[in-house]
Amino acid sequence: MNILILGGGGREHSLAWAVLQNPKCDRLVVAPGNAGIAAIADCAALNIEDPGQVVDFVHAESIDFVIIGPEAPLAAGVADRLREAGVLVFGPSKAAAQLEASKAFTKQICDAAGAPTAAYGHFTDAEAAKAHVTAQGVPIVVKADGLAAGKGVIIAETIAQAHAAIDDMFGGAFGGAGAEVVIEEFMQGEEASFFVLCDGTNVLPIGTAQDHKRVGAGDTGPNTGGMGAYTPAPVLTDTIAARALDEIIKPTMAEMERRGTPYQGVLYAGLMIENGAPRLVEYNVRFGDPECQVLMMRLGAQALDLMQATAEGRLAEAQVNWAQDHAITVVMAANGYPGAYENGAVIQGLEALPDDPDHIVFHAGTTEKDGQITASGGRVLNVTARGATLQHAAERAYDMVNKIDFPDGFYRSDIGWRALK
Repeated sequence: MNILILGGGGREHSLAWAVLQNPKCDRLVVAPGNAGIAAIADCAALNIEDPGQVVDFVHAESIDFVIIGPEAPLAAGVADRLREAGVLVFGPSKAAAQLEASKAFTKQICDAAGAPTAAYGHFTDAEAAKAHVTAQGVPIVVKADGLAAGKGVIIAETIAQAHAAIDDMFGGAFGGAGAEVVIEEFMQGEEASFFVLCDGTNVLPIGTAQDHKRVGAGDTGPNTGGMGAYTPAPVLTDTIAARALDEIIKPTMAEMERRGTPYQGVLYAGLMIENGAPRLVEYNVRFGDPECQVLMMRLGAQALDLMQATAEGRLAEAQVNWAQDHAITVVMAANGYPGAYENGAVIQGLEALPDDPDHIVFHAGTTEKDGQITASGGRVLNVTARGATLQHAAERAYDMVNKIDFPDGFYRSDIGWRALK
């Protein structure tokens, strides 16, 4: 098969790495890719949010299968155009992608499906939103309704913080994503990520993970796109996962099918777990980043088979074969992230690191310039390792981190702390 992966971050580097383990893959192209991806696959300059451009490229390059990494091309309808053109594609339609593209839409689906989630209000003007916050009290969660690259969520501890977040969102701090706002109750508990594949009808769980959204150790500071992750997540026990499937995910999929917008692709359910009961925090319509990195590390070659079965509607006959191991990834980010940061810093020491099924550095925001790897994003590297235990995996990952010379970068030193404690 000739395969095209859309995207250029750490998620797509890990997808590319896993796909290349499978002998089905004859040629792999990643658009736009990054410096790390360019070392293992062909990269193409392509506007991945332009459906017509993607379809033209697929025909010109004789691509058999397209895997869509990020949410923006999905929300732009790229999967729809590919299907219309008869191209096999992994990723939901634009209508189904509303499960991530609109938080208000997801809440409406949960209401219709009876799926447990936080109580909420949906607002299109600031004054009504502020009045709701004042009436409800704090802590409270203020969310931009649309796509905001993982940053449009503010957990407000005071009324003033909540009102400021509302003003920022309606004032354009998150672009069009903040034109509408969803305000939710603050849910107590421990958060974890549950990943399932859906082919429109059938659902197949493919793993659990726990992300670290806050920028600082001990989960302090502002939210980011994710500073590290590990899998499996012990808080998401088999019993709780079964409840999440029966009470949240399957009813959601049934409601989507009932509406004539069946869901096909990977569904990432962010869950809040308290006293053994899961509630939905949010859905994402693609693999999490950096959760994808640890999942791919453990899935390896079978990831391609599972994604192909999803795209072809054959999930009923598919199964996941897990090794009894653990994986962890540590994000190395540019100083200043998630705020303002500078690009162009040279990163050294990567060539001396081990590169095998237990040790991999997935590139997130890198560029090659004059033979050197330079930083070109907020999140720059995903230093990833496997081990028989989470402690073993963490030791391997941090051993690699300590050998990377990136003085303009930083990382959290406590990834996996909840499980390791």
